Amino acid sequence: MGILIPGLAPTVVCVVTFAVVFVSMAKVLLPRVNKVLDERKDAIEGQVERAEQLTMAAGEVLAEYREELAEARHEAARLRLEALEQGTQLIAEIRAEGLREREAMIAEAQARLAADLVIAETELRGDIVSLATELAGRVVGEPLESAANSEIVDRFFSDLDARSAAGLQ
Repeated sequence: MGILIPGLAPTVVCVVTFAVVFVSMAKVLLPRVNKVLDERKDAIEGQVERAEQLTMAAGEVLAEYREELAEARHEAARLRLEALEQGTQLIAEIRAEGLREREAMIAEAQARLAADLVIAETELRGDIVSLATELAGRVVGEPLESAANSEIVDRFFSDLDARSAAGLQ
């Protein structure tokens, strides 16, 4: 036997030692390694399942959020439309109130003008009667009675009113 070929005894010792180490590794170490690998596999599968569940839950939350957002937009649009309608109604009410007040002011001013016109006309007629009587007295050279002349002056103003009414028509 040569240097490269060992003898029978060392070969048997090596084979027996190898067999003992192999069997002890297979019986003790291999189950522990398999157990650790199984635990890792279970942990990874659990994480994957949890990740899938979280993804599904996030999708549901996202769908609910989008639905609430759509409802909020719809509600905002409804509120804008309602505010616009109320604003339009308020403007119409204010405009109508303004028109009523304007008409009332115009009617009151016209009534005042008519009353002032009557007062001014009455005062003017009185002044005209007194001035006409005084002027006529100066022309005649003696004072005239106002009561007798009052009928003549009234007739004159009635004729004047009739002519001005006929001229306006």
